Amino acid sequence: MLFHSSVRKEMARSFGATVVVLATIVMTMLLIRTLNLAQRGSVNPTEVVVVLGYTVLGHAPTILTLSLFIAIVGTLSRMYRDSEMVIWFSSGRGLASFVWPLVRFVWPVLVMIAALALFGWPWAHQQSQKLKDRFESRSDMERVAPGQFQESAGGHRVFFIDKDSVSGKSAGEVFIAANERGVQTVTSARAGRVETINGDQFLLLANGQQLESANDQSSIKISDFDEYGVLINEKAREIERATPPRVLSTQALLAGRTPAYLGELSWRIGLALAAVNFVLIGLVVSSSNPRVGRNINLFFSLFTFIVYYNLVNLGSSRIAAGTYDFWRFMILLHGGVFILALLALMKLHWNWTLRSTLRRRPAAGPAQEAR
Repeated sequence: MLFHSSVRKEMARSFGATVVVLATIVMTMLLIRTLNLAQRGSVNPTEVVVVLGYTVLGHAPTILTLSLFIAIVGTLSRMYRDSEMVIWFSSGRGLASFVWPLVRFVWPVLVMIAALALFGWPWAHQQSQKLKDRFESRSDMERVAPGQFQESAGGHRVFFIDKDSVSGKSAGEVFIAANERGVQTVTSARAGRVETINGDQFLLLANGQQLESANDQSSIKISDFDEYGVLINEKAREIERATPPRVLSTQALLAGRTPAYLGELSWRIGLALAAVNFVLIGLVVSSSNPRVGRNINLFFSLFTFIVYYNLVNLGSSRIAAGTYDFWRFMILLHGGVFILALLALMKLHWNWTLRSTLRRRPAAGPAQEAR
């Protein structure tokens, strides 16, 4: 049918162009953030592209939802502005008649958004977290760049190794400055090597000297040693204990049912439900007066998108904190938005106004009295 095909074709062109533009903008922003993490030592510089790919995949549901919303609003607003909607309305098509061609166009995108939100989102965060944890759990000796001062994983020690004395797991002219448990220590040694003892990695220093002093400078102790061991992989154990809910699968969240898990679950399901609601919202907010500025609808639509997503994020944090019920929030927010959008669509379809409703009631009174 001409009506269905014309709407879907123009929607597809607008959606494709919007996805390309938004994806480029998001990738640029995420690239800057990833490079900043690499500069601070949170991400391996050689894995920046991989981390960027996983991060973009995690944000794909939001990109697709916003692209779909902008495509619907932009296409229908142009049809209003060019009086195409007047032609369709004159031929007997109401605003609700656009629901079916929209559904035929958006259902594959909605399925993709739901799959990415429920399965792609946790998988992408899990893979990205593995890369970060692997980089963070490397030993302090691996962090050291010869000829440069380098901070340890816990931030309590500073290492320095002579750049001309590194060979495999051994090094010469080692310098370590530490501040732990209220004691400042400065250790220097002529040689050092890495060994594994009972599953832990130690840096064994040989032929060195250590200066210990309290933070209040009340005492100073100087000692010489032939061999001294320093633990260099304590960060790995700390990482293993912490598992954020966003890296867990949806099945694990359903099985756990703790407030933190339900908060993450509300976010993932909310991404899919919000995409459905934005189809109806886009159909409603695209109705405009051609005399009004052409960008008013787009600005209002973006404002609606930001408010809705902020409410989803706020509800997720409130549920995770245990101050709000999961089902009550899902029904009130997503169910309420769906009902309001459906009522607004019916109002525009049947052209309901308060003035017309008030006019009908008095007009029926005299007729009934005349009978």
